[in-house]
Formats: sequence, structure tokens, C-alpha cells
Amino acid sequence: MSNGDSMATTESAPRPVVCDAGPVIHLDELGCLDILQDFPRLILPVRVRREVERHRPAAVGGLAHSWHHAVASGPIPPDLLVLARLLPLHDGETDALRIAIEHPGSLFLTDDAAARLAARSFKISVHGTIGLLVRSVRRRQRSRNAVVSLLRGIPRESTLYVKPELLDEVIRHLEGSGSG
Repeated sequence: MSNGDSMATTESAPRPVVCDAGPVIHLDELGCLDILQDFPRLILPVRVRREVERHRPAAVGGLAHSWHHAVASGPIPPDLLVLARLLPLHDGETDALRIAIEHPGSLFLTDDAAARLAARSFKISVHGTIGLLVRSVRRRQRSRNAVVSLLRGIPRESTLYVKPELLDEVIRHLEGSGSG
């Protein structure tokens, strides 16, 4: 999960949100893809869309009116090319990062540790499935109890891997931060 400061900025100023496959797939597995609806502009790179369609075909249709499909333009920035090889990044992650770089101030949604690291090296704000679920409480899209239940269900109902300690910490934080 990322720091809360950049998430607050995300909520106050409309900016493009570039999606990697992971959060789209995981939110769909958990039945809460709708929590992305309040982002004003969701960019789904073409290669990412294909990956989502392979794993969760209904997910792309789930927010069809919200998705802006995009193809990265121009050459891959040399720094990204190096990181893509070193980390290694998949084609969809690389495309999503390219598009995020092309849209300064964008938010990048990914659950992949290597992609998060690469994004941070370009000063791109990054959030994942867990951060989006927590955000849904602040945005009053889901109750605190509903999100705690979703978080507890991640190991059974989602392909998202989260260290049990991290998941427990997030759950404890939500349970301790008030009723809902």
C-alpha cells in the first residue's frame, strides 16, 4: 500500500488513472470493480486490456463506459527500457508505465512490486488493490465492515498475493479507525 498523501491528492484533483491488469482483475474477482467508477478518466492500455480479457473477460465490459483504451506512442524512454529489462516488466506493465509517463501527474494502478518500483523511479504515484479498497471506505463507496470482509476474503476469492502480515495490519487499522 502507498502513502496516504498521494492518495489524498488523487482524490482532490482529477487526473488520468492508468491501469495495469492486476487491480482490474482482483477487484473483479472480489466483486467490487465499481469502486473505480469515480475516477474521472481510466486509461486501459491495449495490451493490458488483452491480459484482463484473458483472465476476467467480463471485467473490461464491467466499466465499458469508463475505459479509455490507449496505445503508448513514440519510443520507449531509455530509462524505462533499462528498468523493463532489469526488473523484469511484462509488456502490459511497460505500456502502462509509458502511458503514465506521457500523462504527467497520472496515477498508476498496479499490484506488481517491480512495476511499482519502476513507477516510483519516474515519480509516478502508485496504488494497488488494497489501497483502492481502503479508499472506497473514505469515498463512502463501501462500509468499513464490507471492506474488512473483502480484505479477509482476498486469500480465498482472489488471485492477489498479499503477505498475511500486511493484510492483517490493514484489517487491524480499519477495524481500529471507527465504526462503519
